[in-house]
Amino acid sequence: MLSTLDSRLSTQRFLSAEPVVRLVNSFARPFDNAVATARTCYSGKGVVTVEQVGADAEPDAAKKAEKLARRDELAESLYQAGHHTVFQHAHFQFALSNISRQFAWTFLHSHPFYNSEQVSQRYVEVKPDMYVVPALEGEAREIYTRTLQRQYEAYHRLTELLGPIVCREYYARFRARANQREKWDKEAKKKALEIARYVLPIATFTYMYHTVSGVTLLRYWRLCETFDAPSEQRLVVGKMVEELLRVAPEYETILHEPIPLEETPEFAYYHPERAVTPQLDLGIARAGGATPAAGTSEFRREFDAGLEGRVSKLIDWKQRNELVFADSVREVLGVTRSQLGDDEAIELALNPSRNPLLGDELNLTTLSKLSRAMVHPNYTFRKKLSHTADSQDQRHRMTPASRPCLNAYLTTEPDYILPDIVRMDSVVEKAYAEAMEASWQAINDLRWRGVPDEFAAYLLPNAVAIRFTESADLMSLHHKHAMRLCYNAQEEIWRASKDEAEQVREVNPRIGKWLLPPCGHRAVAGSTPICPEGVRFCGITVWKLDLSQYERVI
Repeated sequence: MLSTLDSRLSTQRFLSAEPVVRLVNSFARPFDNAVATARTCYSGKGVVTVEQVGADAEPDAAKKAEKLARRDELAESLYQAGHHTVFQHAHFQFALSNISRQFAWTFLHSHPFYNSEQVSQRYVEVKPDMYVVPALEGEAREIYTRTLQRQYEAYHRLTELLGPIVCREYYARFRARANQREKWDKEAKKKALEIARYVLPIATFTYMYHTVSGVTLLRYWRLCETFDAPSEQRLVVGKMVEELLRVAPEYETILHEPIPLEETPEFAYYHPERAVTPQLDLGIARAGGATPAAGTSEFRREFDAGLEGRVSKLIDWKQRNELVFADSVREVLGVTRSQLGDDEAIELALNPSRNPLLGDELNLTTLSKLSRAMVHPNYTFRKKLSHTADSQDQRHRMTPASRPCLNAYLTTEPDYILPDIVRMDSVVEKAYAEAMEASWQAINDLRWRGVPDEFAAYLLPNAVAIRFTESADLMSLHHKHAMRLCYNAQEEIWRASKDEAEQVREVNPRIGKWLLPPCGHRAVAGSTPICPEGVRFCGITVWKLDLSQYERVI
């Protein structure tokens, strides 16, 4: 059934290379394992094994069928009742190729429960003709493919134009390397590729290892028809489910069909006349029957004004962050305020010289009793990043965000992020702006010709601005900043993290002063080497600088 359906979708929807989905690792008996874990909860005879659940050793055919029926009945009843943790034990690792970066951003990486290792556009040069191409016809197809070619040409032109600027900045930082340019020019070029990729479309193919639990894969299939890329989502997830059923056909008993796009609340808001779930219409006033782009220009102006010039704006935090944090430290240790004051309690948990676990390269905070007090302070930020920067920001799965339906961003005028290094040269900035104008013009042409927004959106450049709100507890924010305040971090995320650390310092100074890059924590903890990056050392002794002195272009 799945094979027939998804082959039809592929033929109808895409002209580009078929997505490649291979299940490369999984539990030996994942379905039996799920039932065995469930039965163990009520077993008075110890852990139930998969052999006890299965019927491999049963010689009698009738008894074997009866045993398997009981297994399937229990699995289905657990699924229906919402007891889904039993399906979380078994994990499945997929090798995925020929999938778009849009699909990775809007679906695969939009939730917390996965692990991916994805090819980097920052350091690996993009090859030609590696894009999702919808099954458009006539002039629409010509516009789409011509725009892909222009975006690729702009990528290479910008790489060349940025080369001298990047080299100047690179060798100003690494002066000793200027005498060995034949060795280090390749590293400098990677910095040019990192910026040039902003003009590439989000239709660009990517490849990755992607690992999820059984219950996450079931959720993928149930909700694969959502904004922003329902056709590609249905196709790729369908292939993932095919691979699942190939090694564990028993999952068919709990595999429910996807919820149609028309039954999702986002669709009902944008298209109330087409929604098939009237109960979702709660009488909310819609802007003129709300099409996805209705009111977007006004929304953008309002949102951007609220940022007050920042990439990330602190908009909310718990009023008693520091006091609750100090109290929780005392509770862990069983002491009173008179025995351990607020300042001392916060220092004990956050100062790496007092809590050397913070200088360890393996993030240990969730396992440390004292460090777990960091879960109580909380912060909320309003952010604006490019699609390509947000694709990395969202990988911090414990700092969740409410990201937009991207079809709502398909406005007539370009709306993109301009990296600082592009502003440094008028020729580069002009080439960059021309590439953006051409991309949006093509999108507008396609939409005017009736091409669905789902497909027109693939031509949005990596630079398209994404606006969203993100929240984090201190433990997760502390780890994120330890990764993203590093000068090797992508520049946009680095700047957002710097904004966040500065503002936390303002409202919670006793906490904020300990939001540092990894070298900062390690220097205070006495860990060596201070910079854990080895040959990837950024060239700046950041641990000797105050946050107010942080500055970088590349």
